[in-house]
Amino acid sequence: MAIRFFYLPRGKQFNYVPRYYDERKERLEQRKKAIDQELALERGEKPDKYVSNIRGQMRGYIKKAKRQKRQSNIRLLIILLFLFGLTYFIFIF
Repeated sequence: MAIRFFYLPRGKQFNYVPRYYDERKERLEQRKKAIDQELALERGEKPDKYVSNIRGQMRGYIKKAKRQKRQSNIRLLIILLFLFGLTYFIFIF
């Protein structure tokens, strides 16, 4: 009988392969459902169920955050160059 001090059991694997998946069709159906819900809200009807669109809303935020970060880095580079130039002129003259 062996004693195992560092024995870690392996997790069970799940190998499911879908038979057919059309990503374009799925996105189209989701968009149709979203439009139907928006129209129902405009007509004053209660929508069937709420479906969150956080992923779609976050795309714009992520692009904006990247642009702001790039602008911040450029601004920091300009300030550092200015400070290095200023210290150079102070020590030379």
